[in-house]
Amino acid sequence: MISSTIKEGMERAPHRSLLRACGVHPSEFDKPFIAVCNAFTEIIPGHVHLNRVAEIVKQAIREAGGVPFEFNVIGICDGIAMGHSGMKYSLASRELIADSVETMLRAHCFDGVYCIPNCDKIVPGMLMGILRCDIPAIVVSGGPMAAGRTPDGETVDLISVFEGVGACKAGRISAGKLQELEEWACPGPGSCSGMFTANSMNCLCEALGIAPPGNGTILATDPRRIELWRSGAFMLLELVRKNIRPRDIVTAEALENALILDMAMGGSTNTILHTLAIAHTAEIPFNLGRINELAQRTPTICKVSPSSHYHIEDVDRAGGVTSILHELSRIENLLHFNCLSVNGKTLGENIWGKSSQDTACIRRVENAYSPRGGLAILYGNLAPEGAVVKTAGVAPGMRRHRGPAVIFDSQEEACEGILAGRVKAGDVVVIRYEGPRGGPGMQEMLAPTSYIMGCGLGESVALLTDGRFSGGTRGACVGHISPEAAVGGPLALVRDGDMIVIDLDAQQLNVELDEGELARRRAVWTPPPKRLDYGWMARYQRLATSANTGAVLMPPRE
Repeated sequence: MISSTIKEGMERAPHRSLLRACGVHPSEFDKPFIAVCNAFTEIIPGHVHLNRVAEIVKQAIREAGGVPFEFNVIGICDGIAMGHSGMKYSLASRELIADSVETMLRAHCFDGVYCIPNCDKIVPGMLMGILRCDIPAIVVSGGPMAAGRTPDGETVDLISVFEGVGACKAGRISAGKLQELEEWACPGPGSCSGMFTANSMNCLCEALGIAPPGNGTILATDPRRIELWRSGAFMLLELVRKNIRPRDIVTAEALENALILDMAMGGSTNTILHTLAIAHTAEIPFNLGRINELAQRTPTICKVSPSSHYHIEDVDRAGGVTSILHELSRIENLLHFNCLSVNGKTLGENIWGKSSQDTACIRRVENAYSPRGGLAILYGNLAPEGAVVKTAGVAPGMRRHRGPAVIFDSQEEACEGILAGRVKAGDVVVIRYEGPRGGPGMQEMLAPTSYIMGCGLGESVALLTDGRFSGGTRGACVGHISPEAAVGGPLALVRDGDMIVIDLDAQQLNVELDEGELARRRAVWTPPPKRLDYGWMARYQRLATSANTGAVLMPPRE
């Protein structure tokens, strides 16, 4: 056992003395030491219940023959951090979480780790941490939130509130209606109820094999979730006994299974960013262009809010992730069935016989929403190293759009401009200097995209950014443009009125300027002043890479 390093031998008497002070009984020294990596915090709705979850998990670990030790990591609620400088810390927190997990696991010589994440950057942060250490591990999230219901029976969620702000500002709904949305959209604990980043990542963890079936869709308040948390402890102890490690599970083929699920569900664009970061951490070469190849072969068979009226609870009733993958298994040579899961079974074994009877929520391949997956990578003279768009959330009439650029050099400027009426039908909103270095932190653009929707411009206005989007974003929104503007990417050279062409079918993103004009503008361009140039964020913006490599931190070149 790894923990023998701190438990065995005369030299380890001081270590054992300290462990006794923590309550370890002498009879437990020969048992596996299991870390319980918990993301409990009282400021994130998806995490407020995780203190109770940890108690359930620790008891199950004891029953399974291990000795649990809980530690906590930080977390940021993107919804609460939205619309102010706090959002700049959100993506950066992923790196802090990964560093914290690595630090705790390495320093204390645990034999295995049970991760309890739920929201946004916490899931990939924990994954990156356990992949660095590569000790037996399992991920079982806190579970999704139920959708909200207004007194008159309308189904609502957090995006309803964000879009309600724009609608209220435009006079399309009353202040009273906005208040009603605010009060009923988030009914209790869990990750927000649509196919936003948290639920996207928790579903992907199932397909990746690092989480057991049910992880992505069983509600936080469902009694079945308790059994999932408990059974995860027994799965983990079996992984410890067999010495099956994360890098045995998270392989190139498993990453493709996860991305295929992502395509089929039209998941958050953030999943691309995080998948690239996970691949980098696991030392798995992954070409961004491979995503388009997978999208070409993967139909969109399930759409969830904000792309439809369905929510995660509906997907769960329809059979969940296993039923989506079962339907996709009908496509020859698409999925990798032999990939291992934490429950000891292969992907093929987990999805065998799990067909959905609700063919409205989880469609048959023959009746897919689209023959192509719900995400795409665009290239062109505005995105030489790629950009990401959630095609599942784009109206058919906006799949090709040509319009004049309306430039904003920050999200704050964009929010003010959109609400002030600067953006008209046909325009292309450009929000730049919001990438990993420029932002810094690549903050989400949920507020401006929601305002566009709320103002009734969702099917006539496109938005481009080197920042990123919430999983709740819908519309013709292209993000992760690389290289970012702050390092001299072409987005920095665009001016108001320049004509921009977005073509999803051709996978192209271009500004109608020749190379000579772009070169002339580049020659006179100067980098903007650094923002938040102090503390942790000063270090972050000097080390962060562009989105096309997952916005991971890399040491500066010598």
